[in-house]
Amino acid sequence: MRALVTGRRVLVTGAGGTIGSELARQIADIGPASLALFDSSEYQLYEIDMALANAHPELDRRPILGDVRDRGRVEDVIAHEKPELVFHAAALKHVPMVERNPNEGVLTNVIGTRNVADACRAAGVRLMVQISTDKAVNPANVMGATKRLAEGYCQALDKAGRAKGETRFVVVRFGNVLGSTGSVVPLFQRQLAAGGPLTVTDPNMTRYFMTVREAVELVLQASALGDTDNETEGRIFVLDMGEPVKILDLAHQIIRLAGMQPDKDIAIEIIGPRPGEKTHEVLLHDAEKAVPTACEGLTLAAPRTMDLALMSRTIDELEQSARARNTNRTLTSLHAMVPEFTNGSDDRKAAAQ
Repeated sequence: MRALVTGRRVLVTGAGGTIGSELARQIADIGPASLALFDSSEYQLYEIDMALANAHPELDRRPILGDVRDRGRVEDVIAHEKPELVFHAAALKHVPMVERNPNEGVLTNVIGTRNVADACRAAGVRLMVQISTDKAVNPANVMGATKRLAEGYCQALDKAGRAKGETRFVVVRFGNVLGSTGSVVPLFQRQLAAGGPLTVTDPNMTRYFMTVREAVELVLQASALGDTDNETEGRIFVLDMGEPVKILDLAHQIIRLAGMQPDKDIAIEIIGPRPGEKTHEVLLHDAEKAVPTACEGLTLAAPRTMDLALMSRTIDELEQSARARNTNRTLTSLHAMVPEFTNGSDDRKAAAQ
């Protein structure tokens, strides 16, 4: 892992977010030659830049404002910075928000990923790492479907490019990160501070959880394996998230940790699933055979790769409909490109903007 990063030029997209900022911190600790921080949020970019300035004043940091949707900006930045490693963490991740704004989800998660990946190939970047999610498996929501397309595009590029000595693409998939923006734990903490109730969408709902530090450590290890091992071509690294946690049990635990009793001092209210939510998430598709790795905590998913030329053409059409804000056409295209994307499409169209 250290050999991959030390002395190399690195760029992180979404550097101000939960995953991106932790990537930036851990990469800075290893000693890169330079670290470019790319984000569309001025405030979040300022925060991580100042944090690194305090922790590593000697580091050659480059805070860069920009949006991954802007192909020209992405190309210019990568061509100018000449990174050897690119960690792509920029994404829209909040399921109900993306469900109501599907065109925006497509433009950031699919087109943004393609912009970054294509710019990496054009600039001869050594390795690009795509951060993905368990919601890309059998997606029941727009966010998951867009992340599955992003996975597929990077997988197709990896298979097409490795034999030619071009950019390598590594996809890393994992579940929820404790304490991340928009996640359930900060929500419960806010609700607890307000006197309750804590809201749970379904009494049987479960999720995988991991701390952000653990997740990023494994992302960096997966990156090192993907950089050197040809057996990983076109495959997805899946983090071992342990056993799924029941959200209702998590609500009980948070109340008890605060020295109170559930349903006595603080109420718990079952409010029903939000748009696009599944009761249970899984980390592997049925067609993705799990392959062990030499690294504890990492499994490889056998590839379900798509034809690169066909993907490029269909993503072009998807981009046209998303930029035209033709929501019905966007959703129809998503369902066609990700056949396992099911559930609630009619309700989604009615709710979408």
